[in-house]
Amino acid sequence: MARGRSSSSSSSNKWRYLNPAYYLKRPKRLATLFILFVCISFFVWDRQTLVREHEVEISKLNEEVKKLQNSLEEIKTTYGDVGAKVVIREADTSPKKVIKDDPLDIQRREKVKEAMLHAWTSYETYAWGQDELQPQTKNGVNSFGGLGATLVDALDTLFIMGLKEQFLKARDWVANSLDFNKDYEASVFETTIRVVGGLLSAYDLSGDQVFLDKARDIADRLLPAWDTPSGIPYNVINLAHGNAHNPGWTGGDSILADSGTEQLEFIALSQRTGDQKYQMKAERVIAELNKTFPDDGLLPIYINPTRGTTSYATITFGAMGDSFYEYLLKVWIQGNRTASVIPYREMWEKSMKGLQSLVRKSTPSSYAYICEKTGSSLTHKMDELACFAPGMLALGSVGYDDEESIKYLSLAEELAWTCYNFYQSTPTKLAGENYFFNAGEDMMVGTSWNILRPETVESLFYLWRITGNKTYQEWGWNIFQAFEKNSRIESGYVGLKDVNTGDKDNMMQSFFLAETLKYLYLLFSPPSTISLDEWVFNTEAHPLKIVTRQQLLNWGSSSEEVNMVASPEKRKAMIRLHGRKERQSLIDRN
Repeated sequence: MARGRSSSSSSSNKWRYLNPAYYLKRPKRLATLFILFVCISFFVWDRQTLVREHEVEISKLNEEVKKLQNSLEEIKTTYGDVGAKVVIREADTSPKKVIKDDPLDIQRREKVKEAMLHAWTSYETYAWGQDELQPQTKNGVNSFGGLGATLVDALDTLFIMGLKEQFLKARDWVANSLDFNKDYEASVFETTIRVVGGLLSAYDLSGDQVFLDKARDIADRLLPAWDTPSGIPYNVINLAHGNAHNPGWTGGDSILADSGTEQLEFIALSQRTGDQKYQMKAERVIAELNKTFPDDGLLPIYINPTRGTTSYATITFGAMGDSFYEYLLKVWIQGNRTASVIPYREMWEKSMKGLQSLVRKSTPSSYAYICEKTGSSLTHKMDELACFAPGMLALGSVGYDDEESIKYLSLAEELAWTCYNFYQSTPTKLAGENYFFNAGEDMMVGTSWNILRPETVESLFYLWRITGNKTYQEWGWNIFQAFEKNSRIESGYVGLKDVNTGDKDNMMQSFFLAETLKYLYLLFSPPSTISLDEWVFNTEAHPLKIVTRQQLLNWGSSSEEVNMVASPEKRKAMIRLHGRKERQSLIDRN
């Protein structure tokens, strides 16, 4: 019995936990039970919410997959499977890292922009519409026949810096006042790089047809210069009458740089207008030179325009030789590095082997420099003009295999250090026009003037873009400060008669606005501002859009077919529309 009562009592004890009265008598246990109930309820609710959100996300992803599948089918329908693969590959390799704009870069960029505004306002006040400003006497001078050289040269700089009001005023002058019907003996080279290049760049940046029309007008006036037996152009032409000839002091020869530095501009003009004649004229020059191109790729600075052969003369990467080598590389880049422009790259690589043969090092500081050569004799002299070479080497290094790329980039950096010290070695911290290297003396200024040249800051720009090394920005900033200290006056910027004494001249060269200030501004701008993947700079720093060419040129013919990717109408639309959003963002950002 006792065992039976015990079992009954145990059973009743188990069920007492279900009796509410049990908890009413025990409030602590009631509170615990309530908390436990609330926690379980929250847990269940949270799980259900996550499940619902997950279902919504899956639904959205399914919709995106369907859209992508539909887009892929449309691409396949339009371009075939190859086109679809290209689009997918480009999407997969698009840059994902956003580079922040350095506050110091912003500050320095604004300082350069202010310098540009000072130079432009001075030109606008004292020399509007004339070729160049003489700041000391506050007047203009038509040193290029009255083609508005500074105004046209500065168009793209104004646009890139976001100086909208100034750009639009200059645009109206081009539309209404720029007249090329001048009885003037114009340099084909200078007119091409400054005027044709400046107008084409303004067109590529803004899409304004007036610039393209004007570029075509002046190019048509230059074309008779190429009417020679060899196709090597005469270097001087009368803009009104079309009579072409060479300067008397060349002995009738054409100059290498003057004859081989129109390809970028004339190819671009053919691409944008659909008219083949400009490209045919310019490329025939390179085809002719390629027939007898030496293994070291080095040409004397004089060429006979009748025979197309070189004359006994100096070989140099300075004055009268420099930009020929630059354009061999840049036409390859302009054509988007395709098979159609490989001959340019091959010629350039030969020339770079030749350049290496001219490199020597000074004592005691081991500055690398590029000699000049006449026959078998070397002259240990280097122009500041040759300081474009470090930038060219850096730009071209990306086309080599890894070992060669490192070698040429290293040479570029060594030469840039030399060029920077051209500036640092003088009391004014501005470079002279050329330097001599004598044993035990390192570098010594030869011609001591400085005319606001851009070549060293150009190379610093390329080296910074390619290496990301901020040292090049610091060097550029030091050079900019030296210009501000020595060349800035109340009515613009002037060169120096002597970098040792600081005596000032009376000329603000147009390339100071077109090149020097532009490269300094871009040196402190994000790499997306005039990206080197989309633009190529002519030798006057005018950026031109890269347009792919797909057909090999006949290098053995004087009437080779010029590749055209699409019909003229489609090409015009492509040039106008491509990058319009980017162009607007450039203005808005500034």
